[in-house]
Amino acid sequence: MGLKRIWHRLSGGVGGFHGGVDVPQNKRTADRPIEQLPLSPVLIVPVKQHIGEACAPLVKVGDYVRRGQKIAQAEGYLAAPVHAPAAGKVVKIEEHRIIHPSGLGLPCIFIEPDGSDAAETLTPWPDWAERDPGELRERVRMCGIVGLGGAVFPTFIKLVRDQHHPIETIILNGVECEPYLTTDHRLMVEQADEIVAGLAVLRYMVGAREAVVAIEDNKPDAIEAVRAALARAKLTHARVVGLPTRYPQGSEKQLIETITGRQVPAGRLPMHVGVLCQNVATARAVYRAVCHGEPLTERVITVSGDAVPNPGNVRVPFGTPVRFLLAERGLTDIDEVCVIHGGPMMGEYLRSVDVPVAKASNGLLAFHSERVFSLRQQEQPCIRCGHCGEVCPVNLVPNLLADHCRNDAFERAEQYQLFDCIECGCCSYVCPASIPLVHYFRYGKGQLAKIRRAEQFAEESRMRSEARERRLEREKQKKAARRQRAKQLARKTDDAGGAD
Repeated sequence: MGLKRIWHRLSGGVGGFHGGVDVPQNKRTADRPIEQLPLSPVLIVPVKQHIGEACAPLVKVGDYVRRGQKIAQAEGYLAAPVHAPAAGKVVKIEEHRIIHPSGLGLPCIFIEPDGSDAAETLTPWPDWAERDPGELRERVRMCGIVGLGGAVFPTFIKLVRDQHHPIETIILNGVECEPYLTTDHRLMVEQADEIVAGLAVLRYMVGAREAVVAIEDNKPDAIEAVRAALARAKLTHARVVGLPTRYPQGSEKQLIETITGRQVPAGRLPMHVGVLCQNVATARAVYRAVCHGEPLTERVITVSGDAVPNPGNVRVPFGTPVRFLLAERGLTDIDEVCVIHGGPMMGEYLRSVDVPVAKASNGLLAFHSERVFSLRQQEQPCIRCGHCGEVCPVNLVPNLLADHCRNDAFERAEQYQLFDCIECGCCSYVCPASIPLVHYFRYGKGQLAKIRRAEQFAEESRMRSEARERRLEREKQKKAARRQRAKQLARKTDDAGGAD
């Protein structure tokens, strides 16, 4: 055991991580109970709401679907099926703009809800503790559960039991360190029992001995609610850990280091240090899928910002247009409004509000444009102050990385561990020269991905060409062998005729 791990245990089991910043929280919806959003006249459901491959539609125009019915099937391993968020009629299937920085579209299934409560669910499994973990994992896959902390990675993949890397500790992430966002906060306050039940299911599936629910100390009511739920559930070796408020504490690798003292090496996964990390909303979704047979069709979203007359936390069916959601919270005129999908540190400006809410949507922030523009500063030359390196939670050198990306020296940027960057925005936040460092990193990552795809295509083309040449050579040799055998046969025939 290393000195850091020893010190971590001696200090009470809670450490910290390098860097980070203290940002204004502005969580003015923390005391707003979760409300159910009315159904939109039309739901626009993307067939891809996860990291991985897009799904294939299972329905056609004119079909009637029930809430929870599978409407798009995963075609690859890295995928999660899509289910109908409401009962109604499929009116069209076509490409539509989705929430993505590119502003591009994807195939979407348009459903007109009929207002009925017709639903399709799987058989509830209250006896989950008597079932095989693999069976439960398949249920999670069938119900389309993905990471609801923002990554939307298919959850069933993280639940694989690996004999070489057994899971010792499962961490439920209730940190929610992004300013303004309070969805996880309200879930922990209002539905702590379901979150803890989901934690029990997850721990059983991966065989973890210890369970930890991590919550920042700016949510004392959530800490109290989850502790009470753990006591009611009588879960052994499970505890709530209150953490000092610091951004980006909720980032997976940083949270693991804080809770366990273990650092996840570059290029490795939490499972390689014996840890599984899941969001509290994901844990609740797992509980609903296993114990109630409910697929993932909706989620809680924080709607906030100075342009929103009625901010709050809203349970929203997937496919709901952002424009409709904002209008339901009192914001109808968006001409002079900037809308951010996600939080202010890692979120993206929306080019259009005529896009549907999806599984990755945890917040919508609307601000008056004049305020946003007043905060923007002209980019200045780097003064080499080093503040960006001091706050980087991954111990990178952001100013040098940005230089390499700006100058298209992408290979050099990769050598400086560009892909270790978690795009938390701490470096941009503290930069006195107002350099949009994260934008350069995203640009560099995109260009490197394009280069790698081109290299892969070239390599595959070379391999195909070489395989063709080998095939032609084999065919040539076979033809030569056949000609040789024919000559030998003819010679034998001539010799036999001469002997007669």
